[in-house]
Amino acid sequence: MPYILAIDQGTTSSRAIIFTEKGEIHSMAQYDLQQHYPKAGWVEHDPMEILETTLLALGNAIIKGNVAKGEIAAIGITNQRETTIVWDKQTGKPVYPAIVWQCRRTAALCDEIKASPLSAYIQEKTGLLPDAYFSATKIKWILDNISGARERAEAGELLCGTVESWLIWNLSGGRHISDYSNCSRTMLFDIEKLCWDERICNELGIPMQMLPEPVPNAGEYCCVRSGIAGIEALAGVPICGAAGDQQAALFGQCCFLEGQAKNTYGTGCFTLMNIGEKSLRSQNGLLTSIAWNIGGKTTYALEGSVFNGGSCIQWLRDGLGIIKTAPQVNELAAEVEDNGGVYLVPAFTGLGAPYWDAYARGLLIGMTRGTSKAHIARAALEGIAFQVADLIDIMEHDTGKKLLELRVDGGAAASELLLQFQADLLRTNIDRPIMLESTALGAANLAALGAGIYKELSDIESQRLTEKVFAPQADAALMRGLYAKWHEAVRRAQAWEKI
Repeated sequence: MPYILAIDQGTTSSRAIIFTEKGEIHSMAQYDLQQHYPKAGWVEHDPMEILETTLLALGNAIIKGNVAKGEIAAIGITNQRETTIVWDKQTGKPVYPAIVWQCRRTAALCDEIKASPLSAYIQEKTGLLPDAYFSATKIKWILDNISGARERAEAGELLCGTVESWLIWNLSGGRHISDYSNCSRTMLFDIEKLCWDERICNELGIPMQMLPEPVPNAGEYCCVRSGIAGIEALAGVPICGAAGDQQAALFGQCCFLEGQAKNTYGTGCFTLMNIGEKSLRSQNGLLTSIAWNIGGKTTYALEGSVFNGGSCIQWLRDGLGIIKTAPQVNELAAEVEDNGGVYLVPAFTGLGAPYWDAYARGLLIGMTRGTSKAHIARAALEGIAFQVADLIDIMEHDTGKKLLELRVDGGAAASELLLQFQADLLRTNIDRPIMLESTALGAANLAALGAGIYKELSDIESQRLTEKVFAPQADAALMRGLYAKWHEAVRRAQAWEKI
């Protein structure tokens, strides 16, 4: 049976996972990615480190799995979305570090856009709201601030793209493409016409010749070039699928029917609902993106994005030092029965949906002399769940449908305390699958479809197995009271940088 290889290039690490045809993990490897914070609110990665750690992960996964040349049938790629790289077309060298999706440096520019007629046009065409989160203003910032970059871009010497585009260009030896799901997160892409929007590009001063060719999410794009040290076994293997990490997770969770939804508890939290073949525009701060395009049919997703989810657990570990490893947060939080009145609003890089407040900052409130490390740990976990509940509430309002089940994945989905609190808060079942690697699995499944290994979505759906369902248990009135206090804490955290 052939293997399918998934590249999962995320915010904090680069991973390679080799799956069997049945969707089981054969081998995997992972390398951490260094975070750079040159100024307050700025976040960067080294594009060459992104590439190098990806190649190391690929080579190590092949060695661990004892995989020979010819045994891998297809490669799928999934990536941290919106993170933007600009590089030299001839040398392949980046002109500036990758500006990460979390980076807030273009918040003031986005404020100007919000106050202009372009704002409504952007939402109509792209399904997004003007925000520093997306790629468009990151590209503009590089062109405006790096000496000679604009002139070189206009002369056709520079290319730009999101991370999957950067990886495909390097792996293939120069194929400059981007899948529809990633394109839809740039704030430059018409999600109905499936093309770059000329007006937005012109108003932001982004030469369209820099942009990659948009392509569907499954299909044979190109092959891995020969001569890449450490991954000789992949030479000639076709790259047949790509999707942004959250769309890949939606696909990996088999949310193929309209109304099905998932949440990924990763560095951030991302809730996506399949809304079918007709896109809608939220009036309440949610985003509309392309979930995937397969066989000429586009499926759309309604999305809410939380900037800081699992990253607030990392903050407890690295910033406060109250835990040594991320899983210890569960043991510590379980030492107390409730949050003791403590709330953590993890707006370390602003607030995403539905608030879209780039000037909000993290807030820890409600502490007394009786507050312990355990209360803070519990408040961190609950803060993640509260943010997801905000997204689901708005999603139900926009679609007019009550969510009957939420499928979950991501590192923090291993926390039973978090998932039980989430079920109590939402008053709905939380479904955790056996395979928590939904993002990588989604990329692998797209590649398997593109390579013809799978013929129908039903071939994939039959493989998804539930590990545990968390049903609501806590008193509904109690949860409503906690939720009201959360909203008061959020109000106090908002617009802090403007005070």
